[in-house]
Amino acid sequence: MSAARRRAVNLAHLLTTTARRLPARDALVRGSLRLTWRELDSRVSSVADALRARGIGRGDAVLVHSPNHVELVETMFAVWRVGAVFAPANFRLTPSEVAGLAELTRPSALVCHADYPEHADAVAGAVPLRGGTLWIGAEATIESALSGSAEPRDARGAEPHEPDEPVREGEHAWYFFTSGTSGRPKAVVLTHDQLGFVVNNHLCDLLPGLTADDAQIVVAPLSHGAGIHLLPQVARGAKTVLPTAARLDPAEIWRLVETERVTNAFTVPTILATLTQAPEAAQHDLSSLRHVVYAGAPMYREDQLRARRVLGDVLVQYYGLGEVTGNITVLPASEHDRPSPDGVEFGTCGYPRTGMQVSVQDDDGRELPTGQQGEICVAGPAVFPGYLRNDDANAASFRDGWFRTGDLGLVDEQGYLYVTGRASDMFISGGSNVYPREIEERLLRHPAVAEVAVVGVPDPKWGEIGVAVCVAADGDRPDDDELRTWLGGTLARYKLPKRFVWWDAIPKSGYGKVVKRTIRQQLTAAGAPS
Repeated sequence: MSAARRRAVNLAHLLTTTARRLPARDALVRGSLRLTWRELDSRVSSVADALRARGIGRGDAVLVHSPNHVELVETMFAVWRVGAVFAPANFRLTPSEVAGLAELTRPSALVCHADYPEHADAVAGAVPLRGGTLWIGAEATIESALSGSAEPRDARGAEPHEPDEPVREGEHAWYFFTSGTSGRPKAVVLTHDQLGFVVNNHLCDLLPGLTADDAQIVVAPLSHGAGIHLLPQVARGAKTVLPTAARLDPAEIWRLVETERVTNAFTVPTILATLTQAPEAAQHDLSSLRHVVYAGAPMYREDQLRARRVLGDVLVQYYGLGEVTGNITVLPASEHDRPSPDGVEFGTCGYPRTGMQVSVQDDDGRELPTGQQGEICVAGPAVFPGYLRNDDANAASFRDGWFRTGDLGLVDEQGYLYVTGRASDMFISGGSNVYPREIEERLLRHPAVAEVAVVGVPDPKWGEIGVAVCVAADGDRPDDDELRTWLGGTLARYKLPKRFVWWDAIPKSGYGKVVKRTIRQQLTAAGAPS
Protein backbone atom coordinates (compact mmCIF):
# COMPACT_ATOMS: atom_id res chain seq x y z
CA MET A 1 0.00 0.00 0.00
CA SER A 2 1.67 3.21 -1.16
CA ALA A 3 1.43 6.48 0.69
CA ALA A 4 2.66 9.97 0.03
CA ARG A 5 5.73 11.08 1.88
CA ARG A 6 4.88 12.49 5.26
CA ARG A 7 5.38 16.11 6.13
CA ALA A 8 8.65 16.96 7.83
CA VAL A 9 9.32 20.00 9.99
CA ASN A 10 11.17 22.76 8.16
CA LEU A 11 14.27 23.70 10.16
CA ALA A 12 13.22 27.35 9.88
CA HIS A 13 10.34 26.44 12.19
CA LEU A 14 12.86 26.29 15.05
CA LEU A 15 13.22 30.04 14.70
CA THR A 16 9.52 30.62 14.01
CA THR A 17 8.39 29.02 17.26
CA THR A 18 11.13 30.56 19.40
CA ALA A 19 10.42 34.06 18.04
CA ARG A 20 6.76 33.59 18.91
CA ARG A 21 7.51 32.27 22.40
CA LEU A 22 10.39 34.57 23.37
CA PRO A 23 10.06 37.67 21.17
CA ALA A 24 11.90 40.12 23.44
CA ARG A 25 14.77 37.88 24.61
CA ASP A 26 18.26 38.27 23.15
CA ALA A 27 18.86 35.97 20.19
CA LEU A 28 22.09 37.12 18.55
CA VAL A 29 24.85 39.40 19.80
CA ARG A 30 27.83 40.73 17.83
CA GLY A 31 29.69 43.79 19.04
CA SER A 32 27.19 46.57 19.68
CA LEU A 33 24.43 44.78 17.74
CA ARG A 34 21.88 42.90 19.84
CA LEU A 35 18.95 41.26 18.09
CA THR A 36 15.90 39.87 19.85
CA TRP A 37 14.25 36.74 18.56
CA ARG A 38 11.46 38.81 16.99
CA GLU A 39 14.02 41.07 15.28
CA LEU A 40 16.04 38.12 14.02
CA ASP A 41 12.91 36.42 12.70
CA SER A 42 11.87 39.60 10.90
CA ARG A 43 15.29 40.03 9.33
CA VAL A 44 15.24 36.40 8.21
CA SER A 45 11.90 37.04 6.53
CA SER A 46 13.41 40.04 4.74
CA VAL A 47 16.15 37.81 3.36
CA ALA A 48 13.53 35.22 2.40
CA ASP A 49 11.71 37.99 0.49
CA ALA A 50 14.92 38.74 -1.36
CA LEU A 51 15.47 35.10 -2.26
CA ARG A 52 11.91 34.63 -3.47
CA ALA A 53 12.21 37.81 -5.54
CA ARG A 54 15.11 36.11 -7.34
CA GLY A 55 13.02 33.03 -8.00
CA ILE A 56 14.73 30.92 -5.34
CA GLY A 57 12.45 28.35 -3.77
CA ARG A 58 11.90 24.76 -2.86
CA GLY A 59 14.75 22.43 -3.77
CA ASP A 60 17.10 25.15 -5.07
CA ALA A 61 20.64 25.07 -3.74
CA VAL A 62 22.04 28.35 -2.40
CA LEU A 63 25.82 28.43 -2.14
CA VAL A 64 26.96 30.68 0.72
CA HIS A 65 30.47 32.09 1.20
CA SER A 66 30.98 34.18 4.31
CA PRO A 67 32.90 34.25 7.59
CA ASN A 68 30.90 34.05 10.81
CA HIS A 69 28.52 36.97 10.60
CA VAL A 70 25.00 37.93 11.71
CA GLU A 71 23.88 37.90 8.08
CA LEU A 72 25.21 34.37 7.62
CA VAL A 73 22.83 33.22 10.37
CA GLU A 74 19.99 35.18 8.73
CA THR A 75 20.78 33.58 5.38
CA MET A 76 20.80 30.08 6.85
CA PHE A 77 17.24 30.33 8.15
CA ALA A 78 16.00 32.34 5.16
CA VAL A 79 17.20 29.64 2.77
CA TRP A 80 15.24 27.06 4.74
CA ARG A 81 12.23 29.37 5.06
CA VAL A 82 11.83 29.38 1.27
CA GLY A 83 12.43 25.60 1.09
CA ALA A 84 15.87 25.88 -0.51
CA VAL A 85 19.08 24.02 0.42
CA PHE A 86 21.80 25.72 2.49
CA ALA A 87 25.26 25.02 1.02
CA PRO A 88 27.87 26.92 3.09
CA ALA A 89 31.52 26.92 2.02
CA ASN A 90 34.34 27.41 4.48
CA PHE A 91 35.33 31.05 3.99
CA ARG A 92 39.03 30.12 4.05
CA LEU A 93 38.75 28.20 0.77
CA THR A 94 40.28 29.68 -2.36
CA PRO A 95 38.11 31.04 -5.20
CA SER A 96 38.85 27.98 -7.36
CA GLU A 97 37.92 25.64 -4.51
CA VAL A 98 34.58 27.39 -4.01
CA ALA A 99 34.00 27.26 -7.76
CA GLY A 100 34.49 23.49 -7.52
CA LEU A 101 31.80 23.31 -4.83
CA ALA A 102 29.51 25.24 -7.16
CA GLU A 103 30.12 22.74 -9.94
CA LEU A 104 29.20 19.96 -7.52
CA THR A 105 26.03 21.52 -6.06
CA ARG A 106 24.83 23.49 -9.12
CA PRO A 107 23.41 26.34 -7.05
CA SER A 108 20.63 28.62 -8.25
CA ALA A 109 22.13 31.56 -6.36
CA LEU A 110 25.23 32.63 -4.47
CA VAL A 111 25.16 34.58 -1.21
CA CYS A 112 28.62 36.10 -0.78
CA HIS A 113 30.20 38.37 1.80
CA ALA A 114 31.32 41.68 0.29
CA ASP A 115 34.95 40.98 1.24
CA TYR A 116 35.19 38.06 -1.21
CA PRO A 117 34.46 39.37 -4.74
CA GLU A 118 37.04 37.03 -6.28
CA HIS A 119 35.09 34.04 -4.96
CA ALA A 120 31.88 35.39 -6.44
CA ASP A 121 33.58 35.90 -9.81
CA ALA A 122 34.94 32.35 -9.75
CA VAL A 123 31.54 30.86 -8.97
CA ALA A 124 29.79 32.95 -11.63
CA GLY A 125 32.36 31.77 -14.14
CA ALA A 126 31.89 28.13 -13.21
CA VAL A 127 28.09 27.73 -13.19
CA PRO A 128 25.04 29.67 -14.35
CA LEU A 129 23.33 31.38 -11.39
CA ARG A 130 19.66 31.79 -12.22
CA GLY A 131 19.19 33.90 -9.11
CA GLY A 132 22.49 35.74 -9.42
CA THR A 133 24.75 36.80 -6.56
CA LEU A 134 23.38 38.39 -3.40
CA TRP A 135 25.81 40.31 -1.22
CA ILE A 136 26.04 40.47 2.55
CA GLY A 137 28.32 42.35 4.89
CA ALA A 138 29.74 45.88 4.68
CA GLU A 139 27.07 48.44 3.70
CA ALA A 140 24.98 46.31 1.38
CA THR A 141 22.57 43.77 2.79
CA ILE A 142 20.42 41.41 0.79
CA GLU A 143 17.23 43.31 1.54
CA SER A 144 18.72 46.74 0.80
CA ALA A 145 20.01 45.53 -2.55
CA LEU A 146 16.52 44.53 -3.62
CA SER A 147 14.14 46.85 -1.81
CA GLY A 148 16.27 49.93 -1.22
CA SER A 149 15.91 49.49 2.52
CA ALA A 150 18.02 47.70 5.09
CA GLU A 151 15.21 47.84 7.63
CA PRO A 152 13.47 44.66 8.75
CA ARG A 153 10.01 43.94 7.33
CA ASP A 154 8.11 45.03 10.43
CA ALA A 155 9.93 48.40 10.41
CA ARG A 156 8.69 48.88 6.84
CA GLY A 157 5.11 48.10 7.76
CA ALA A 158 5.23 44.60 6.27
CA GLU A 159 4.15 41.50 8.13
CA PRO A 160 7.20 40.59 10.25
CA HIS A 161 7.04 36.87 9.53
CA GLU A 162 7.29 35.16 6.17
CA PRO A 163 5.75 31.65 6.26
CA ASP A 164 7.98 28.57 6.29
CA GLU A 165 7.76 26.55 3.09
CA PRO A 166 6.27 23.08 3.65
CA VAL A 167 8.77 20.24 3.30
CA ARG A 168 8.53 16.45 3.19
CA GLU A 169 10.60 13.68 4.70
CA GLY A 170 13.86 13.23 2.84
CA GLU A 171 13.95 16.72 1.35
CA HIS A 172 17.41 18.25 1.30
CA ALA A 173 18.21 20.96 3.85
CA TRP A 174 22.02 21.29 3.99
CA TYR A 175 24.90 20.32 1.72
CA PHE A 176 27.67 19.72 4.23
CA PHE A 177 31.02 19.78 2.48
CA THR A 178 33.73 17.27 3.33
CA SER A 179 36.80 16.23 1.40
CA GLY A 180 37.68 13.11 3.36
CA THR A 181 41.06 11.64 2.51
CA SER A 182 40.94 12.04 -1.27
CA GLY A 183 40.98 15.82 -1.33
CA ARG A 184 38.08 15.86 -3.81
CA PRO A 185 35.07 17.64 -2.32
CA LYS A 186 31.94 15.72 -1.48
CA ALA A 187 28.59 17.14 -0.45
CA VAL A 188 26.96 15.27 2.41
CA VAL A 189 23.19 15.48 2.03
CA LEU A 190 21.46 16.40 5.29
CA THR A 191 17.67 16.45 5.34
CA HIS A 192 15.16 18.40 7.42
CA ASP A 193 13.89 15.31 9.27
CA GLN A 194 17.37 13.90 9.85
CA LEU A 195 18.56 17.21 11.28
CA GLY A 196 15.44 17.34 13.43
CA PHE A 197 16.64 14.14 15.08
CA VAL A 198 20.14 15.62 15.44
CA VAL A 199 18.78 18.68 17.25
CA ASN A 200 16.91 16.51 19.73
CA ASN A 201 19.94 14.27 20.18
CA HIS A 202 22.23 17.23 20.86
CA LEU A 203 19.80 18.50 23.49
CA CYS A 204 19.57 15.05 25.06
CA ASP A 205 23.21 13.97 25.03
CA LEU A 206 25.39 17.09 24.73
CA LEU A 207 23.46 19.97 26.27
CA PRO A 208 21.03 18.58 28.85
CA GLY A 209 18.99 21.28 30.53
CA LEU A 210 19.63 23.94 27.86
CA THR A 211 17.13 26.83 28.23
CA ALA A 212 16.58 30.42 27.18
CA ASP A 213 18.74 31.46 30.13
CA ASP A 214 21.79 29.92 28.45
CA ALA A 215 24.19 31.49 25.96
CA GLN A 216 26.70 30.07 23.52
CA ILE A 217 29.79 31.64 21.97
CA VAL A 218 30.82 30.75 18.41
CA VAL A 219 34.53 29.95 18.06
CA ALA A 220 34.50 27.71 14.96
CA PRO A 221 33.12 28.19 11.42
CA LEU A 222 29.31 28.22 11.20
CA SER A 223 29.69 26.48 7.84
CA HIS A 224 30.51 23.24 9.68
CA GLY A 225 29.95 21.78 13.16
CA ALA A 226 29.37 25.15 14.82
CA GLY A 227 26.43 25.68 12.48
CA ILE A 228 24.90 22.40 13.60
CA HIS A 229 25.52 23.41 17.23
CA LEU A 230 23.59 26.63 16.57
CA LEU A 231 20.36 24.73 15.90
CA PRO A 232 19.68 23.45 19.45
CA GLN A 233 20.41 26.96 20.74
CA VAL A 234 17.69 28.34 18.48
CA ALA A 235 15.33 25.53 19.47
CA ARG A 236 15.64 26.42 23.16
CA GLY A 237 15.98 30.19 22.77
CA ALA A 238 19.57 30.35 24.04
CA LYS A 239 21.48 33.48 23.05
CA THR A 240 24.32 33.19 20.51
CA VAL A 241 27.37 35.45 20.83
CA LEU A 242 29.49 36.10 17.72
CA PRO A 243 32.99 37.53 18.28
CA THR A 244 33.96 40.46 16.06
CA ALA A 245 37.62 39.52 15.44
CA ALA A 246 38.37 38.19 11.97
CA ARG A 247 40.56 35.46 13.48
CA LEU A 248 40.49 33.50 16.70
CA ASP A 249 41.25 35.97 19.49
CA PRO A 250 41.45 34.29 22.90
CA ALA A 251 41.36 37.67 24.68
CA GLU A 252 38.02 38.55 23.06
CA ILE A 253 36.61 35.05 23.55
CA TRP A 254 37.31 34.93 27.28
CA ARG A 255 36.13 38.52 27.79
CA LEU A 256 32.82 37.70 26.11
CA VAL A 257 32.43 34.50 28.14
CA GLU A 258 32.59 36.63 31.27
CA THR A 259 30.48 39.61 30.17
CA GLU A 260 27.77 37.64 28.34
CA ARG A 261 27.73 34.84 30.93
CA VAL A 262 28.33 32.22 28.26
CA THR A 263 27.32 28.70 29.31
CA ASN A 264 28.29 26.58 26.31
CA ALA A 265 30.45 26.44 23.20
CA PHE A 266 31.35 24.08 20.39
CA THR A 267 34.95 23.80 19.29
CA VAL A 268 37.58 21.43 17.93
CA PRO A 269 40.62 20.15 19.84
CA THR A 270 43.16 22.46 18.21
CA ILE A 271 41.09 25.58 18.94
CA LEU A 272 40.36 24.42 22.49
CA ALA A 273 44.08 23.89 23.08
CA THR A 274 44.86 27.39 21.79
CA LEU A 275 42.18 28.98 23.96
CA THR A 276 43.16 27.20 27.16
CA GLN A 277 46.89 27.89 26.65
CA ALA A 278 46.21 31.63 26.33
CA PRO A 279 47.05 33.73 29.42
CA GLU A 280 43.69 35.52 29.17
CA ALA A 281 41.95 32.32 30.29
CA ALA A 282 43.23 33.03 33.81
CA GLN A 283 42.20 36.69 33.72
CA HIS A 284 38.43 36.28 33.42
CA ASP A 285 35.55 34.73 35.34
CA LEU A 286 34.68 31.55 33.41
CA SER A 287 32.39 30.10 36.08
CA SER A 288 29.29 30.43 33.86
CA LEU A 289 30.56 27.67 31.53
CA ARG A 290 28.67 24.38 31.85
CA HIS A 291 29.26 22.58 28.53
CA VAL A 292 32.33 23.03 26.34
CA VAL A 293 31.69 20.57 23.55
CA TYR A 294 34.64 19.45 21.44
CA ALA A 295 34.74 17.16 18.43
CA GLY A 296 36.08 16.90 14.90
CA ALA A 297 39.27 14.99 15.72
CA PRO A 298 40.71 13.02 18.63
CA MET A 299 42.00 15.25 21.43
CA TYR A 300 45.36 14.29 22.76
CA ARG A 301 45.37 13.39 26.45
CA GLU A 302 47.83 16.13 27.47
CA ASP A 303 45.74 18.83 25.78
CA GLN A 304 42.63 17.43 27.40
CA LEU A 305 44.16 17.47 30.88
CA ARG A 306 45.31 21.08 30.44
CA ALA A 307 41.84 22.18 29.30
CA ARG A 308 40.26 20.55 32.33
CA ARG A 309 42.71 22.27 34.65
CA VAL A 310 41.80 25.64 33.14
CA LEU A 311 38.05 25.23 32.71
CA GLY A 312 37.08 22.61 35.26
CA ASP A 313 34.93 19.59 34.52
CA VAL A 314 32.85 21.09 31.73
CA LEU A 315 34.31 19.26 28.72
CA VAL A 316 31.88 17.18 26.66
CA GLN A 317 33.37 15.13 23.85
CA TYR A 318 31.52 13.67 20.94
CA TYR A 319 32.76 11.57 18.09
CA GLY A 320 31.16 11.78 14.71
CA LEU A 321 31.62 12.66 11.07
CA GLY A 322 29.71 15.08 8.87
CA GLU A 323 27.97 12.08 7.34
CA VAL A 324 26.45 11.29 10.75
CA THR A 325 26.25 14.96 11.78
CA GLY A 326 28.46 14.20 14.77
CA ASN A 327 26.05 11.69 16.26
CA ILE A 328 28.08 8.57 17.04
CA THR A 329 29.24 8.74 20.68
CA VAL A 330 29.26 11.11 23.65
CA LEU A 331 31.61 11.38 26.62
CA PRO A 332 30.07 13.56 29.35
CA ALA A 333 32.21 15.72 31.61
CA SER A 334 31.74 13.29 34.49
CA GLU A 335 33.37 10.44 32.54
CA HIS A 336 36.58 12.07 31.36
CA ASP A 337 38.55 10.13 33.99
CA ARG A 338 37.37 6.76 32.75
CA PRO A 339 40.36 4.36 32.64
CA SER A 340 41.37 2.79 29.34
CA PRO A 341 41.68 -0.96 28.78
CA ASP A 342 45.12 -2.53 29.02
CA GLY A 343 47.23 -1.72 26.00
CA VAL A 344 45.24 1.39 25.02
CA GLU A 345 47.20 4.56 25.65
CA PHE A 346 44.43 7.10 25.12
CA GLY A 347 40.96 7.72 26.44
CA THR A 348 37.54 6.75 25.22
CA CYS A 349 35.37 8.96 23.05
CA GLY A 350 32.33 7.70 24.94
CA TYR A 351 29.30 5.52 24.48
CA PRO A 352 26.79 5.44 21.59
CA ARG A 353 24.52 8.44 21.26
CA THR A 354 20.85 7.95 22.13
CA GLY A 355 19.06 6.18 19.28
CA MET A 356 22.29 5.25 17.49
CA GLN A 357 24.14 1.94 17.16
CA VAL A 358 27.89 1.41 16.79
CA SER A 359 29.55 -1.73 15.42
CA VAL A 360 33.29 -2.46 15.07
CA GLN A 361 33.67 -4.70 12.01
CA ASP A 362 36.32 -6.60 10.13
CA ASP A 363 36.98 -6.24 6.41
CA ASP A 364 34.13 -8.62 5.60
CA GLY A 365 31.55 -6.78 7.71
CA ARG A 366 31.56 -9.18 10.65
CA GLU A 367 31.25 -7.58 14.08
CA LEU A 368 34.39 -8.04 16.11
CA PRO A 369 34.47 -9.02 19.78
CA THR A 370 35.36 -6.70 22.63
CA GLY A 371 38.92 -5.37 22.51
CA GLN A 372 39.61 -6.15 18.85
CA GLN A 373 40.38 -3.32 16.45
CA GLY A 374 38.32 -2.89 13.31
CA GLU A 375 36.43 -0.32 11.29
CA ILE A 376 33.86 1.74 13.16
CA CYS A 377 30.45 1.47 11.52
CA VAL A 378 27.22 3.16 12.59
CA ALA A 379 23.46 3.00 12.03
CA GLY A 380 20.56 5.15 13.14
CA PRO A 381 18.44 8.20 12.27
CA ALA A 382 21.41 10.60 12.24
CA VAL A 383 23.11 8.79 9.32
CA PHE A 384 22.90 10.79 6.11
CA PRO A 385 21.06 9.38 3.07
CA GLY A 386 24.11 9.73 0.83
CA TYR A 387 26.47 12.04 -1.02
CA LEU A 388 25.20 14.41 -3.66
CA ARG A 389 25.81 13.10 -7.18
CA ASN A 390 28.48 10.60 -6.12
CA ASP A 391 27.36 7.01 -6.65
CA ASP A 392 30.88 5.61 -6.22
CA ALA A 393 31.32 7.22 -2.81
CA ASN A 394 27.87 6.05 -1.72
CA ALA A 395 28.65 2.48 -2.74
CA ALA A 396 31.94 2.55 -0.84
CA SER A 397 30.48 4.14 2.29
CA PHE A 398 27.66 1.70 3.02
CA ARG A 399 27.73 -2.04 3.64
CA ASP A 400 24.67 -4.04 4.62
CA GLY A 401 23.00 -0.80 5.72
CA TRP A 402 25.89 0.29 7.95
CA PHE A 403 27.72 3.56 7.31
CA ARG A 404 31.45 2.87 7.22
CA THR A 405 33.32 5.71 8.91
CA GLY A 406 36.79 4.76 7.69
CA ASP A 407 37.99 5.16 11.28
CA LEU A 408 39.54 2.35 13.29
CA GLY A 409 38.59 1.55 16.85
CA LEU A 410 37.58 -0.95 19.48
CA VAL A 411 35.00 -1.20 22.25
CA ASP A 412 35.46 -2.24 25.86
CA GLU A 413 33.27 -4.52 27.96
CA GLN A 414 30.83 -1.71 28.75
CA GLY A 415 30.45 -0.63 25.13
CA TYR A 416 32.66 2.47 25.30
CA LEU A 417 34.39 3.25 22.02
CA TYR A 418 38.11 4.00 21.54
CA VAL A 419 39.15 5.54 18.23
CA THR A 420 42.59 4.16 17.48
CA GLY A 421 43.20 5.94 14.21
CA ARG A 422 42.05 6.71 10.73
CA ALA A 423 42.33 3.82 8.30
CA SER A 424 43.94 6.15 5.76
CA ASP A 425 46.53 7.30 8.34
CA MET A 426 47.77 3.78 8.93
CA PHE A 427 50.97 2.89 7.05
CA ILE A 428 52.86 -0.39 6.57
CA SER A 429 56.52 -0.44 7.47
CA GLY A 430 58.47 -3.63 6.86
CA GLY A 431 55.20 -5.56 6.55
CA SER A 432 53.80 -4.34 9.90
CA ASN A 433 50.84 -2.00 10.35
CA VAL A 434 51.67 1.23 12.17
CA TYR A 435 48.94 3.44 13.64
CA PRO A 436 50.20 7.01 14.16
CA ARG A 437 47.95 8.03 17.01
CA GLU A 438 49.63 5.90 19.66
CA ILE A 439 53.02 7.34 18.66
CA GLU A 440 51.67 10.90 18.73
CA GLU A 441 50.15 10.44 22.17
CA ARG A 442 53.50 9.35 23.60
CA LEU A 443 55.51 12.10 21.89
CA LEU A 444 53.19 14.77 23.29
CA ARG A 445 54.20 13.70 26.80
CA HIS A 446 57.71 14.93 26.08
CA PRO A 447 58.02 18.44 27.55
CA ALA A 448 59.76 19.79 24.42
CA VAL A 449 56.97 18.74 22.00
CA ALA A 450 53.99 21.10 21.67
CA GLU A 451 52.39 19.52 18.59
CA VAL A 452 53.12 16.47 16.49
CA ALA A 453 51.82 14.58 13.48
CA VAL A 454 53.20 11.21 12.40
CA VAL A 455 52.81 10.20 8.76
CA GLY A 456 54.06 7.38 6.59
CA VAL A 457 56.22 8.24 3.57
CA PRO A 458 57.59 5.93 0.85
CA ASP A 459 60.91 4.21 1.52
CA PRO A 460 62.78 1.84 -0.85
CA LYS A 461 63.80 -0.55 1.92
CA TRP A 462 60.81 -0.65 4.27
CA GLY A 463 58.00 0.26 1.88
CA GLU A 464 57.05 3.12 4.18
CA ILE A 465 58.67 4.72 7.18
CA GLY A 466 57.28 6.97 9.89
CA VAL A 467 58.18 10.64 9.95
CA ALA A 468 57.26 12.65 13.04
CA VAL A 469 56.63 16.32 12.24
CA CYS A 470 57.03 18.22 15.52
CA VAL A 471 56.51 21.75 16.81
CA ALA A 472 58.77 22.76 19.69
CA ALA A 473 57.18 23.82 22.96
CA ASP A 474 59.71 26.51 23.92
CA GLY A 475 62.23 26.57 21.12
CA ASP A 476 64.12 23.61 22.58
CA ARG A 477 64.53 20.79 20.07
CA PRO A 478 65.77 17.46 21.42
CA ASP A 479 67.75 15.32 19.01
CA ASP A 480 66.36 12.21 17.33
CA ASP A 481 68.09 9.81 19.67
CA GLU A 482 66.54 11.44 22.73
CA LEU A 483 63.05 11.13 21.25
CA ARG A 484 63.61 7.53 20.18
CA THR A 485 64.80 6.71 23.68
CA TRP A 486 61.72 8.46 25.05
CA LEU A 487 59.51 6.24 22.89
CA GLY A 488 61.54 3.05 23.02
CA GLY A 489 60.43 1.87 26.45
CA THR A 490 56.76 1.68 25.46
CA LEU A 491 56.72 1.15 21.69
CA ALA A 492 57.83 -1.76 19.55
CA ARG A 493 60.92 -0.93 17.53
CA TYR A 494 59.14 -1.11 14.17
CA LYS A 495 56.75 1.64 15.29
CA LEU A 496 59.48 4.19 16.06
CA PRO A 497 59.66 7.07 13.55
CA LYS A 498 62.76 6.84 11.40
CA ARG A 499 63.01 10.62 11.17
CA PHE A 500 61.93 13.65 13.20
CA VAL A 501 61.29 16.96 11.48
CA TRP A 502 60.76 20.30 13.24
CA TRP A 503 58.37 22.84 11.73
CA ASP A 504 57.10 26.16 13.02
CA ALA A 505 53.48 25.00 12.64
CA ILE A 506 51.53 21.95 11.54
CA PRO A 507 49.12 22.51 8.61
CA LYS A 508 45.46 22.59 9.59
CA SER A 509 42.24 22.82 7.64
CA GLY A 510 39.82 25.71 7.84
CA TYR A 511 38.03 23.73 10.52
CA GLY A 512 41.13 23.39 12.68
CA LYS A 513 41.91 19.77 11.86
CA VAL A 514 45.43 18.50 11.20
CA VAL A 515 45.67 17.72 7.47
CA LYS A 516 48.01 14.77 7.06
CA ARG A 517 47.54 14.72 3.31
CA THR A 518 49.07 18.22 3.16
CA ILE A 519 51.89 17.18 5.49
CA ARG A 520 52.80 14.28 3.22
CA GLN A 521 52.72 16.56 0.18
CA GLN A 522 55.02 19.10 1.85
CA LEU A 523 57.44 16.40 2.95
CA THR A 524 57.51 15.01 -0.58
CA ALA A 525 58.01 18.46 -2.11
CA ALA A 526 60.90 19.12 0.28
CA GLY A 527 62.58 15.85 -0.63
CA ALA A 528 63.88 13.42 1.95
CA PRO A 529 63.25 14.93 5.37
CA SER A 530 66.18 15.45 7.64
